[in-house]
Amino acid sequence: MPQKIAVLHTSFVFVSVEPVINELIAELLPGAEVMHFVDSDVLATVVREQGISASSEQRMVHLAQAAEAAGADIIFSACSSLGPALDVAARNVHTPVVKIDEAMAILAASGGTRIGVLATVPTTLSPTSDLIQLKADELGRDVKIEQRLCAGAFDVLMSGDRPRHDTMVIEQAVDLAKNVDTIVLAQASMGRLAETLREKTGLPVLSSPRMGVEYLAERVAELAK
Repeated sequence: MPQKIAVLHTSFVFVSVEPVINELIAELLPGAEVMHFVDSDVLATVVREQGISASSEQRMVHLAQAAEAAGADIIFSACSSLGPALDVAARNVHTPVVKIDEAMAILAASGGTRIGVLATVPTTLSPTSDLIQLKADELGRDVKIEQRLCAGAFDVLMSGDRPRHDTMVIEQAVDLAKNVDTIVLAQASMGRLAETLREKTGLPVLSSPRMGVEYLAERVAELAK
């Protein structure tokens, strides 16, 4: 019987701008039934408020509850900025919740010692860095994390100007590479640049979409047993 996967979105980026999540699920989980639950304003609210308010947290809880009510077998969060709110949402539903950046954080923490976290949305820097630090602590590894914001790039992407977005991200990554041994792309929307950034920097560049959906596929396989 096909698994029902609910994908939670906090903007339209993976719905109308970057269809990478759908493409990866189609590739790695063929036959799965995918449902999308979108609060197209909550990421903008978190950016505007410079953090996750109780109201924003509750909106993510409602998204997860809606996904559960629709019969989802598993919930996949496509947003890194709202990671802490997803932890709260997971405690308010019985359906398993998988975060897109979980597998990436484990890999970063197990491989790097000076880890650069590059983001295009300011509110993603701390949740991504905190998740990597948490995984490093669990692994008993000592890591140093440097945060770098590529200011304005996400707005440029959402306006439809991919080339300018890409140029901005590449410039920041090349500069960040001077100080670190691993680069983590905090926004899944930067994922398609990973190979280019590896070539430009000569460093491991970790991106969440494929790793995140591979981890989702593993969890789905476990549920099917």
